[in-house]
Amino acid sequence: MPEVIFPGPEGRLEGRYHPQKVKDAPIAIILHPYPQFGGTMNNRVVHNLHYAFHNIGFSVLRFNFRGVGRSQGAYDQGIGELSDAASALDYLQSMNHKSKHVWVAGVSFGAWIGMQLLMRRPEITGFVSVSPPASMHDFSFLAPCPSSGLIINGLADRVAKPKDTRNLVQKLHEQRAITITHEEVDGAGHFFEDPHMEPMIEAVQAYVRHRLKHTTR
Repeated sequence: MPEVIFPGPEGRLEGRYHPQKVKDAPIAIILHPYPQFGGTMNNRVVHNLHYAFHNIGFSVLRFNFRGVGRSQGAYDQGIGELSDAASALDYLQSMNHKSKHVWVAGVSFGAWIGMQLLMRRPEITGFVSVSPPASMHDFSFLAPCPSSGLIINGLADRVAKPKDTRNLVQKLHEQRAITITHEEVDGAGHFFEDPHMEPMIEAVQAYVRHRLKHTTR
C-alpha cells in the first residue's frame, strides 16, 4: 500500500492510499482517534476498517491528522482536523473523479470529525461511526443528518458510554429521509480488543455491502 503525502491546510498530511484497479470504484476515507491520546492512522481499528472497505471494493485513504506522525501542524481541538479531513477527501476525489459512492468512516474522535464532515460535503453517501464520543462532544450539529449510516459501539465502552450513544441514535432516529442503523457488540470496549474486533468488522462490511446495493441516501 503506497504511502502518500498530500497538501493540508497547515502543510503536508501523511497517509496510506489503497486504490482499486476499477476507475469508478467507490471511495472512503478513514479517520483516526484522539491525537492527544496517541491516536494515529495505524490504530488497530482504523487499520481493520481500511481493509474492510478495500476488500468490499473501495479505494481507501487513511491519514494522520495535523501534528501526528509526519503530518505538519499542531492539534487544533477538532477545528483544524475537520479541515484536514476535507483536504483528504479532496485529494481522494481528485484521483477518483467517477466515483458515485463516497463514504467516511471514523473511530472515536474520528467519528466526531467524520459526522461533522457530512454536514460540509453533500456528496457523501454513507458513513460508519465507530465508538462515537457522545459522552464528550455535542452532536447537535446533525440537524438534520444529511446521510444514512451505521453507528457501532461496544457495550463495555468506558470512554464513550453506551447510554450516551443510544441517546445520540435516538435523536437521529427522529429525523426523516435518512436511516441510522445501530449495532452494539456485547463485551467490547472502546477499541474492540480481541475477540470483539472480528464481529465489529463483519457488521460494518455487511452494512456497507447492503447499502451499495441500494443507492438511496
